[in-house]
Amino acid sequence: MPKVRRSTKPPPEGWDLIEPTLEELDKKMREAEAEPHEGKRKVEALWPIFKLHHQKSRFIYDLYYKRQAISKDLFDYCIKEKIADQNLVAKWKKSGFENLCCLRCIQTRDTNFGTNCICRVPKTKMQDERVIQCIHCGCKGCSG
Repeated sequence: MPKVRRSTKPPPEGWDLIEPTLEELDKKMREAEAEPHEGKRKVEALWPIFKLHHQKSRFIYDLYYKRQAISKDLFDYCIKEKIADQNLVAKWKKSGFENLCCLRCIQTRDTNFGTNCICRVPKTKMQDERVIQCIHCGCKGCSG
């Protein structure tokens, strides 16, 4: 399978260190997209795709902000080439959103009562210990 075409500008220094991991995540993404969805609800078919998208963005975010293992040029390149989700990374930098699973969970227009998704409710505020999954991405609790 051919590699995904990037811009004509060559990638910055350090790209060869993160490329194998990104290629592996791209391979898993292609498998998740081609996976049969018979027997699943319509929303459940998208959960693996959301999970891999989050994982790829989180990988880039952690390398730059947590471990300082990549340069700003390489981080900007990944954002510009849409390897990492710019809006999701911006939310992770804000207080209270460090563990956010996806942007749909904080959009109030997608819920019946104009509130956040159930996965944003802290586990201490839940009435009982039942397992709740987000309908958008399958998250079991990203509020911390």
